[in-house]
Amino acid sequence: MNILLDQNISFRVVSLISSVFEHVKQVRELKLTDANDVDIWKYARLHNYTIVTFDNDFIDLANLKGSPPKIIWLRFGNSSNLKIAHKLISNATEIHRFVNEEPDLDFLEID
Repeated sequence: MNILLDQNISFRVVSLISSVFEHVKQVRELKLTDANDVDIWKYARLHNYTIVTFDNDFIDLANLKGSPPKIIWLRFGNSSNLKIAHKLISNATEIHRFVNEEPDLDFLEID
């Protein structure tokens, strides 16, 4: 599973979750820091990434265009890197199931 952290999530989260999610990148690593949401969406679709974001614009894109890419929408507000990592790791089973076994679902909300 390929995970792409949106620009509103620090690149520091990558190292905090890489033991649970093998293929994790943040937009900065891919030179997409200044890219708009549509360009990030297109990149994720082309390279088979699931986007993790706080940004509801990606939900609008998911509702409009469907998936791929799938979206993991973080709904607990901007938080520390440790809290973000903890939320993702504690929901790892649900995230893996969503990405690998739920073809009809476009996004997953994590509170």
